Amino acid sequence: MNFLESFEEFYESAVKHLDIPKGLADQIKSCDSVYHLRFPITLDNGEIEVIDAWHGEHSHHRSPLKGGIRFSGLVNEDEVKVLASLMTFKCALVNVPFGGGKGGIKIDSKNYSKNELEKITRRYTFELYSRNSLGPNTYVPATDYGTTSREMNWIYSTFKTLSNSNIDAAASVTSKSVTQEGVSGRSEATGRGVYIGIRELLNDEREISRVGLKKGIKDKEIIIQGFGNVGYHAALFLHQAGAKIVGVCEFNGSIYRKEGIDPIKLKEWLNSGNMIFDYKDCETSKDPWDSFYKECDILIPAALEEVINATNKYKIKAKIIAEGANGPITFEADKYLENNNVIILPDLYLNSGGVIVSYFEWLKNLNHVRWGRIENQGNNQLKEIDLINNALNETMCKAFEELSEKRNSTGKYISYRKAAYRLGIEKIANTYIEMGLFP
Repeated sequence: MNFLESFEEFYESAVKHLDIPKGLADQIKSCDSVYHLRFPITLDNGEIEVIDAWHGEHSHHRSPLKGGIRFSGLVNEDEVKVLASLMTFKCALVNVPFGGGKGGIKIDSKNYSKNELEKITRRYTFELYSRNSLGPNTYVPATDYGTTSREMNWIYSTFKTLSNSNIDAAASVTSKSVTQEGVSGRSEATGRGVYIGIRELLNDEREISRVGLKKGIKDKEIIIQGFGNVGYHAALFLHQAGAKIVGVCEFNGSIYRKEGIDPIKLKEWLNSGNMIFDYKDCETSKDPWDSFYKECDILIPAALEEVINATNKYKIKAKIIAEGANGPITFEADKYLENNNVIILPDLYLNSGGVIVSYFEWLKNLNHVRWGRIENQGNNQLKEIDLINNALNETMCKAFEELSEKRNSTGKYISYRKAAYRLGIEKIANTYIEMGLFP
């Protein structure tokens, strides 16, 4: 079962329990449009290379569309369609008024120079703009796998030029640098959201007692796959709250240490050009999966999709799986793990921190207001980072409450994923009905 088939199974297994007309259910499931783009760029050595890229627009029930742009050699049309779809449900679940979109360029960033990456990014921006598929009111991208604020800054400056310095140009893309009209806290937002979601689950004593755990984060043993932006910040906030990061898996190896790993020191080691399998004072392996299958309280897949599937689902020894990435568990694996009493916090909820803070950045850019410092009723000054983090925390906590209520409203136990899909689909369906499109 591939990524698209897995998503469709999740969707169908949720929608069949809802009182929604078939036509409306089919509309919510399908992508409105998908563009396959091909364009040439001149490499530094003078050769011309044709680049494949995609842009997916899942649902226009809300505007604009929101979704990251990823650079990966694995990008394909089906992946873009699924990720755009997941973004629609994610926004609905956490009450962010966007539709779902997605962008993907089929390249491995490590194989290109900075100059070449800039050419690719700016040309992709032009291709979207020329199709009216980029802008504050149409599609607002952000970072994703393989992209950073650097690429978002390039998109912003290109859009600004093409739109003749549109006054709202900054709202055409989020995850920008703070100096380029971004917001404080955006880079760590997804990882912080992962931390908040895990914290809320672990505070639900009744729920976690099902898997033999005690309330609270302190001393929980955690293994993280993927130590990029999301994985690192999730590890950092969990570590600071008293959890033990006992294992980290990267594409070229993995490490394990029962006593715990300091995420700051590990990040410094990796940023210095060292290999993870050479990290000191740990069990090390050049096998990326070695630590992934060890026993732990919480496993956080924070890399790519389909990493837990029909072939390795039997090897998972975690009590809780927290999906930091999009679609890391296939439908078959999810069903098996649920039947074996593993609690899964789904991507639709858990990694929504990025789009929540992107929403605040978009609002800031549209309102042309510098949030720098404001005064609250107690005359205490709050920095922008404090406002952002407080709003993110409140949004994630409220969404978790809604998710828990949905699970308890069915009369019998259903997983967090089933509750997330049902809740998201219902909200989207209600919007269509309120618009008068489906009476």
